[in-house]
Amino acid sequence: ALSDLKTAGLMVIPITGRPIGWSLPFASTWPVDAIVAENGAVALVHDTATNHVKKIYQNNLSTHSSNFQEMQRISQRILKEIPGTFMAQDSHGRETDIAIDHSEFHQLSKEKIQQVVQLLENEGMTVTISSIHINAWFGDHNKWLGAQWILKELTGRDLKRELDQWVYVGDSTNDQVMFEHFTHSVGVANIRRFENDLKHLPQYITQQERGAGFAEVQKSLLLKTS
Repeated sequence: ALSDLKTAGLMVIPITGRPIGWSLPFASTWPVDAIVAENGAVALVHDTATNHVKKIYQNNLSTHSSNFQEMQRISQRILKEIPGTFMAQDSHGRETDIAIDHSEFHQLSKEKIQQVVQLLENEGMTVTISSIHINAWFGDHNKWLGAQWILKELTGRDLKRELDQWVYVGDSTNDQVMFEHFTHSVGVANIRRFENDLKHLPQYITQQERGAGFAEVQKSLLLKTS
């Protein structure tokens, strides 16, 4: 599906709560223009001069370093104070946020999830819940600001001025900021498990879940542009 979109001449930019370490092999092999990771804080782009993938950050390096140390302290506090919590297995690849597993390999009840969220917010962190993780970071970046930032970095263009030319596809509560802003927003079918938790719903929901739902969007887009 990604290859077909790129072959048709469209820009494709995954924006994910997954860590930068997880994203690196995909940025190196997927037919995409960039990958924005960790809910908008950091991106992987192709350096045409060296033909390698490079990392770029929204925060300066000194802020990044001090935030990282503080997040490790808070991570240990969560594990100690809230029984049954586990850090996400991809935590070693994270640089600008922390992630607590609630559904990927370990299950947390809604009550435990709320306990974690409350602790993180009391520590002054921004918190969002994806389909598998509770993510938290310092600063006001999110997927929406990350989308604006990366388009400006790549092209110099203002995303807010051309929203009618873009489609956003998501699957969880940390996508609702995108559902709120994008003129054309789509949830793949597994978004329905979060419908009661969303203040902003996607404009459309696919028939199929996950990757198959994304491929459904791709086929529909190419039919409209052909």
